Amino acid sequence: MQTRTAHRTCPLCEATCGLELALVDDRITRVRGDDEDVFSRGYICPKGALYGELEHDPDRLTRPLVKVDGRHVEVSWDEAFERVAELLTPILESDRNAVAAYVGNPNVHNVAGQFYLRPLLKALGTRSIFSASTVDQMPKHISSGYLFGSPVAIPVPDLDRTDHLLLLGANPHMSNGSLCTAPDFPGRLRAIRDRGGKVVVIDPRRTRTAEKASEHHFIRPGTDPYLLLAMVATLDAEGLVDLGHVAGRVDGLDVVLDAARVYTPEQVAPTCGIPAEEIRRLARELAAAERGAVYGRIGTHTVPFGTLAAWLVDVLNVITGNLDRAGGVMWPLAAHDQASGRPKEFRTGRWHSRVRGLPEVLGELPVATLADEILTEGDGRVRALVTVAGNPVVSTPDAGRLDEALQSLDAMVSVDIYLNETTRHADVILPSPPDLTRPHYDGAFYRLAVRNVANYSPPVVELADDAMPEWEILAKLSLIALGQPTSTPPSVADEFVIRLLVEGGCKDPEGPIAGRDPDDVLAQLAPRTGPDRVLDYLLRVGAYGDGFGRDPDGLTLERLAAREHGLDLGPLQPRLDDVIRHPSGQVHLAAEVFLDDLERLREAQSRFMDASHVLVGRRHVRSNNSWMHNIAGLNGGSNRCTLHLHPEDAAELGVDDGAVVEVRSRAGAVEAPVEVTADIMRGVVSLPHGWGHDVEGVGLTVARDRPGVNSNVLTDATDIDVPSGNAVLNAIPVTLAAV
Repeated sequence: MQTRTAHRTCPLCEATCGLELALVDDRITRVRGDDEDVFSRGYICPKGALYGELEHDPDRLTRPLVKVDGRHVEVSWDEAFERVAELLTPILESDRNAVAAYVGNPNVHNVAGQFYLRPLLKALGTRSIFSASTVDQMPKHISSGYLFGSPVAIPVPDLDRTDHLLLLGANPHMSNGSLCTAPDFPGRLRAIRDRGGKVVVIDPRRTRTAEKASEHHFIRPGTDPYLLLAMVATLDAEGLVDLGHVAGRVDGLDVVLDAARVYTPEQVAPTCGIPAEEIRRLARELAAAERGAVYGRIGTHTVPFGTLAAWLVDVLNVITGNLDRAGGVMWPLAAHDQASGRPKEFRTGRWHSRVRGLPEVLGELPVATLADEILTEGDGRVRALVTVAGNPVVSTPDAGRLDEALQSLDAMVSVDIYLNETTRHADVILPSPPDLTRPHYDGAFYRLAVRNVANYSPPVVELADDAMPEWEILAKLSLIALGQPTSTPPSVADEFVIRLLVEGGCKDPEGPIAGRDPDDVLAQLAPRTGPDRVLDYLLRVGAYGDGFGRDPDGLTLERLAAREHGLDLGPLQPRLDDVIRHPSGQVHLAAEVFLDDLERLREAQSRFMDASHVLVGRRHVRSNNSWMHNIAGLNGGSNRCTLHLHPEDAAELGVDDGAVVEVRSRAGAVEAPVEVTADIMRGVVSLPHGWGHDVEGVGLTVARDRPGVNSNVLTDATDIDVPSGNAVLNAIPVTLAAV
């Protein structure tokens, strides 16, 4: 029996906490927070503590499955890839857009998804690409793209130095943070108050975060843009607009202030439910704070005006002088990124969806129209689907209709660890191996971190003989999509990926390896292959890298790997000049996309007060969307999938705790047990996201015993945030009836 300790970054959410693992014969027996981790300093949440249960879940798939006569049977890898080729090749040859792809959010938590998904999507050659981004975060990408010229230039609150944080639609005590990477987010919020600062939460629920804040204000779901516009109008009317050091770098300020003037606090108060004088106070205190930041998240994005809310959050950061300054909102500089890039005008709508004419955003189409593309006959109909670590039947809008649509496909291929609500429709399921068998580096989250850090986790255990690394699975699928024989080794795709990167770097006149011989650079990356080779290259040409000899003391993967507890690269620094990608070099505060959508906002104002009840979602620290409900240690205790209902609404319905209520929307209906609580605004009801595991064919033993209900049966796929195409999963009008 072999006992050892290993350190690893947790892959289960955006916080990137360090874990200390105790292993006996390659099996995790205990998980603790890594006290020496440079970022998390020993913090750990319940998900991280039960990381071992997920790794060793007996329901995880370990062998490829092929559907035969309606049943999934285990086959060899060769047989599985042969079947993939049989299914996809004829469709790809007839119409590449007829093969769609859906990418789920676990991909961002592993290097295979970060480095080898894009080559797969390119190889498929389809415009029918969908992802979880249009479920929860696309408004912020669109907002940042039009404001700063880059959709990934998302400023994050400098939590460790701010004195005043205005937080809208976010519950980091439960989510651990999102689009803002911060281990122990609750502790960082507490530290703001401990140093004499203030945390203000705006939310239709009195969440755990709201309970611990300096103050909390209920708001009618979906009305955040009205509140934010009224705050802008207040600052303008009272002469409190001050751009600070970015003055002279912002265009369109007068246009925005003029557009906001009609939204006085008195005008918006009946809509959002916050008194006019409170709105003025919120604005004045933000402006008066020495260092302040506004942060909005999923509750402000998954609503009919998500892009406007995302934009107005940063409008407030700009006009209070808090953009790109310590204690305000800032841009991290990740180790694998170069400090600056070429100017490039951001745009969307390069193509449109076939059925509803919805515009492309960031190379993909809104997932809200995926079912349309499958079910609507005609040229270009989606006939095949490839999913990678996604469960759209549970996580996307109008889930019942999408479930029906998947049954009509000619072919479906999934890369996934579970036989879940979505993959049960797949003709072939290719299982990725346990996390411990692969390297780990959080490329996406270090671009959103509240401190510049880097951490690399090498594989902890050997890959089983009958398993395949996920990057090789994706590489094999890429080769099949390109028409290569199924016997072609994945190394062919790997060599293509790294050569393309290196040759591009050598041709970049402003890059650190400009003019170098690609073969010389490739030789210095040997003998690494796969994700490690790609990561080593990116680190070496990154902002802190050695530039392949240019800076002998610079960062390489070897040097990062030697720092078992991570590498602290320092606090965030002002980076406006490096970040702005607009050729003008300016922050475009008044892009047409925002101004055009203000007209839609004006027309919708009265409708927000029409519905008797509206539905919102909620998060829990013991789950992550739909994919952690099969862990007994996380899905135990009392039923979390309940309908939160205000006491006065419950009395009006004549129901108490535990009573079953039907919730009906334009899209569908579910029945759920009631949990009466004063921690929710009257007229608002709440169901958690990601449940509904009781459908036939799901191979999730624990989740099926505690299935909950699928809240996305109630969401309407025809209702989207127009500029981004993001699904509307909150502020859904519903009616209630006691069962």
